Parts: sequence; structure tokens; C-alpha cells
Amino acid sequence: MTRSRLAFAVLMPALTLAVTGCHKKHVRAHQPPPPPSTSSSGTYAGRDTRSSRPTEPSTRATPVPPPAAPDLHGKPSLVETGVASWYGPPYAGRKGADGNVYDQHAMTAAHRTLPLGSMVRVTNLSTNQSAVVKITDRGPFVKGRIIDLSLAAAKATGLYRMGVARVRVEAWTPGPSRDPRAIPGGRWCVQVGAFEREKDAIKLKNDLMRRYTTAKVIEFPGPTGHWVRINPAHPDKASADQVAESIRTSGEVAPYLVRTD
Repeated sequence: MTRSRLAFAVLMPALTLAVTGCHKKHVRAHQPPPPPSTSSSGTYAGRDTRSSRPTEPSTRATPVPPPAAPDLHGKPSLVETGVASWYGPPYAGRKGADGNVYDQHAMTAAHRTLPLGSMVRVTNLSTNQSAVVKITDRGPFVKGRIIDLSLAAAKATGLYRMGVARVRVEAWTPGPSRDPRAIPGGRWCVQVGAFEREKDAIKLKNDLMRRYTTAKVIEFPGPTGHWVRINPAHPDKASADQVAESIRTSGEVAPYLVRTD
């Protein structure tokens, strides 16, 4: 064998090994994984994303933008300033005072004395954020608070994380007349509670039935305890005021004046 052929025979296996090695490295090269799937299956990392309602409570919840505010013409029937709070569970899914199931993701609120269906502009005086809500429920039954916002309304006004905040309430009452004198009309009652023990509420109910023989007194359970309600024979505001004042001066638990319509 000549020297040139011998050199070729020696180099050929090495050249083949080098080519083969490069080929194997190319096949084993790392490929980045594809991005997470955004298919319509609605799941990612084991979490169901099809529902637009976050699990509550959630500290990372994104504020729900308020819907377009309805036209609010003329002078409001009521303007008041005070402390607002918000409510969700355990009230979500229960019927509100208007007879409809409370949806915490709707732009609604609870107020003790405004007619049901009133439209209210609520302005958070700390953030200057405003939202328009519909009164669909009664409350809050906590001393010093004037309105209870739904979860959605709390997020729209910046009150969600704060819990409570000082607000301005501007109300437009339903009906053909928007005269402020229309607010004292309607049907009124007095509500007392909430009792942790049902027997305490029943005891007060029996006492009030003996005291107000012409009134209808009922006891009922609520999410926060047991309540007692006195419906005067004449359900006007003046009669309800008299009942509330007599309970207040007797040293019993604080009464709340509530409009039922």
C-alpha cells in the first residue's frame, strides 16, 4: 500500500466519526417548549378559566369596570355623606329585598331607607372614583354606615381593598315625581338584631308583641344572626319613628328604621 493510500485509510474512520458525532449533536439540540395553550378548553395549569367570577375572597382580583352610567336627570332626591362598606358571601345567591337573587357581580347596593329601584351615584371621597348602582336590598345594619355596595360596585369605586370608606351618596328615586318629599312615603318598619341565639330574638319578639298589640312582630334568621321586625299598624314613617324611639329609650339593642318598598 502506498503512503498516500495508507494515510487515507487512517483518516477515513476519524472523518466518519466526526461527521457522525456532529449529526448526533444536531438531533439532541435543546428545543424550547411551546407557549401555554390558549385553546377553548378553558383550562391552564389545572385552573378553570371559563368562569369570569374569581374565587372570593381574592387579593389579586381585577376590578370589574362599571357599566355605562344611566342618564340621571334633574336634582337628586337625596344627598348624604357617610361610611360605605361592601358585601358578598354569605349573601351571594340569597334573595334580596326586591325579591331577586343577589348577584355580587352586578352594580347594586343595599340601603335602609331609599325606595327599592332607586338609582344612586356613589363617590369614594378617598379615591374620587364614582359608580352608579341600583338599590335592590336593605342594609347595612351596622351603626354608622349608610350604604352597602355589591362586590362589583366596591371594585368600581376603589372600596374593595379598603373595606370601608367615606362616600357621597346622590340618589334619584323611581316614579313620576322626583320631589324629595316622596322619600318619606311608602311602607316603613323597625328592625332589631342581630342575635347570635335564636331564643334571644324570640324573647324580644314576645316582649314587643305584648307592648305593640296592634303591630305585627316577626322573628327571622339572616346571614348574620336572628332578627326581629316590627311592622306598625300604620306603616308610615312617623309611626315607625315612634316605635324606634320607644325601643331606643328602653335600653334594648339599637333599632333600625327600614323602608320595605
